[in-house]
Amino acid sequence: MSLPLVRQQLAVAAPARVLACGAWLKNTACLLDGNQVWMSPLHGDLGTPQARAALLDSITRLQQQASGPIEAVAHDLHPDFFSTEVAQQLAQKLGVQAIAVQHHHAHIAQVQAHHAPGPAVLGWALDGVGLGTDQTAWGGELLLVQDARFQRIAHLPELLLPGGDVAAREPWRMAAAALHRVGLSPQQALGPVAGAYLRAGRQGVIADTRLRGLRSMMARGINCPSTTSAGRWFDAAAGLLGLCWWQTEEAQGAQALEQLASQWLAQNPAPLLDAELIDAGLQLDVLMHRLLARMATLPGQANACAIAPEAGLCTASSDALVRATQSEAAALFHVALADALARAAIAAAAQHQITRIALSGGCFVNRLLRERMVDTLTQAGLTVHLPHDSAYGDAGLALGQAWVAAHTLHATRSATTAKEQPARNTLCA
Repeated sequence: MSLPLVRQQLAVAAPARVLACGAWLKNTACLLDGNQVWMSPLHGDLGTPQARAALLDSITRLQQQASGPIEAVAHDLHPDFFSTEVAQQLAQKLGVQAIAVQHHHAHIAQVQAHHAPGPAVLGWALDGVGLGTDQTAWGGELLLVQDARFQRIAHLPELLLPGGDVAAREPWRMAAAALHRVGLSPQQALGPVAGAYLRAGRQGVIADTRLRGLRSMMARGINCPSTTSAGRWFDAAAGLLGLCWWQTEEAQGAQALEQLASQWLAQNPAPLLDAELIDAGLQLDVLMHRLLARMATLPGQANACAIAPEAGLCTASSDALVRATQSEAAALFHVALADALARAAIAAAAQHQITRIALSGGCFVNRLLRERMVDTLTQAGLTVHLPHDSAYGDAGLALGQAWVAAHTLHATRSATTAKEQPARNTLCA
């Protein structure tokens, strides 16, 4: 039996009736009808037959809720998603336009639809991945959004994805990519430093030959697409600190990083950022160097304990020292990243005369990142908007797609009317 649709109400009505089919992960669909929003239940990731069948069922039920004809069907910019295929087929069947919406634009538009309709809004969209308009993998984007339009104002630095999609499941690869960015050898740094302190998902120390192969692959640009994904930067930090090199669950490395940072900040003041870290801003290379420097302060006994606890060299004090060092470094990562993101938004808000900031995307499930950014932005006099019902990830994305598509259709109609008007006046004359 299908779960019921969920009805939401917007303060401002959308200018067109749109059905949106969502993205790939945590898929949902929605119907935007005036100021009414009908959201489907969560279908899950569209890699399973069950999730795909659930999406098709929801689309049928959403059409039945429409107060009139569907005027457009919205979907993600990625051409290979099942949801994109379904949207295009439905649009063709209905004889309406299928409108592609960039993933992170939809994340911010989702917030705008509920909280800030009308004027432009700045938004940080931080998540694992979404196809950008330049056909690269985005995921750490500061966007200026006004309904159907968006401008990419800033983004996190690019990281290579050595091995492609597999890098998202193996944070040791992202750690190697971060080291490659700053000109350090993965086998030098991941071997004696970060590799000594593996805490989660351990499958053995990476062989030196494998690290050399990965370095060669990155140097030659073989199967190494780039990404600005915030999620992959979290993976890189978790890998550099030895918290997680293999993920068996989504965001395992990022969660381990947040957990240790939370433990540290519960008992210690937040790490102070010096001028070099502050000036670096969104350029995270300095921060990566600092994380490695923290780990390099560990003495040899703690090093041996972490590498081979079965050898009997581990003591309670050495184990505690390793964990304390990892925790302090994790706290530094969160504080430095959150402050850099907030400062970039504050500067952009002043430049574009914007007073409202939206925060959306799966990375904002991270309480430390979210709360520190909200506090900093609020203290700067900005109004911060978060997704309705805390739908930070892709589960709320369909509403953003529908909102953008509705305003895109409205803008197209308005432009057509404006072009026709002079011809009509000339005819009458």
